[in-house]
Amino acid sequence: MKVTFWGTRGSLPTPLGARSVRKKLVNALVKAAGKNLDTPEKADAFCEQELSFAEAGTFGGNSSCVQVDVGGPDYLICDLGSGVREFSLAAIARHGPKAPQTYHILVSHVHWDHIMGFPFFIPCFIPGNKVIIYSCHDKFEQAIRGQNHEPCFPVEFTALGATIEFVKMEIDKPYDIAGAKVTGTPQMHGNDSYGYRIEKDGKTVVYTTDSEHKPEDRAEMERAAKFFRHADLVIFDAMYSLADSVSMKEDWGHSSNVMGVELCQMAGARKLCLFHHEPVYDDARLEGVFKETIRFEEITRADKKLEVAIAYDGLVLEI
Repeated sequence: MKVTFWGTRGSLPTPLGARSVRKKLVNALVKAAGKNLDTPEKADAFCEQELSFAEAGTFGGNSSCVQVDVGGPDYLICDLGSGVREFSLAAIARHGPKAPQTYHILVSHVHWDHIMGFPFFIPCFIPGNKVIIYSCHDKFEQAIRGQNHEPCFPVEFTALGATIEFVKMEIDKPYDIAGAKVTGTPQMHGNDSYGYRIEKDGKTVVYTTDSEHKPEDRAEMERAAKFFRHADLVIFDAMYSLADSVSMKEDWGHSSNVMGVELCQMAGARKLCLFHHEPVYDDARLEGVFKETIRFEEITRADKKLEVAIAYDGLVLEI
C-alpha cells in the first residue's frame, strides 16, 4: 500500500500567509549567511541538511483528504476535505480528462471540513467517470448533495457529468471496496463519526479522525485498540494536547498525540501518524508536538517500538 496525504488540517483550511512565508525566508537567509549557495542544488542541500521541516516547509493548510493506493486500477480516498481538489488535479494530470476512472470515497462524517472539497472535485464534472461515495453516516448523501444546491453553489448536483453513487455501510461489516477489505466503526464525535480499517494483501491502514477517547472509559479504549490491532499504519486525530482534551476541550470530539501513542501501543500497531492538526498551531508548534510524541513513545515503550510520523500535505508513506 501507499498512502498520500492531500489534506491534513482539522476544522478548516489553514493556508500559510505572506507574513509567515517571509518569516521563514528571513530565518533561512540568516542561517545561510556566509555559505556558498550559488546553485539550486547547493541551496536544496542546505535546506535538507541544516533547516528543520518547520523552517524549510509547512505542514499545510488543506482539510482532510487521504489517498490509499491498494494496488488496483481504481482510486480509494478517505474524506472530501479541501485537499481533494489537489488530489483531483493530480489524477487528471496523470490520466488526462478523457480517460474514465473510478473513484471510491470513504466519508468519516459530514462536518463541513470533511466534505467541503466535493463541489471542486473535478472528476465529478467529467462524463464517463464513476464516483462511489461510502459512509456509515445516516445523512452523508443528504449533506453532500446539499452543497451543490442554490444558494450555496452555482452547479446543481444533477448537473454533474459523472455517474455518482452513494453506498450506506453497516457498522462492523466488511466491504470489498477498490479491491480492499474495508470495515467501519463508530467514533465519539458530535453528530457522529466513523473510522475505517482498510486491509489488502496482509497490510492494514486505519483511518480514524474526529474521534475522542476518554482514558477513564477502559471498555471504549479496548474497543478502539481492537480496531487498530496490528495495523501497519494508524492515521490518528491528534488535534489537541492531552491537557486540553481532558479539560477545556473535553467532549469536543477530538483526541491527542499521547492518546494516539497509548492506543497504538495497546493495539500492537506498527506506525502512528499524527493527523487533523489544530488550525491555530503553526509549523513550529506542530514540529514540537511531533518531537514530544517521539519522546513519549520512547519513555512508555514496553518492547516493540512504535514508529511515529506526522502528516503534512504531500507526505507519501509506503506501507
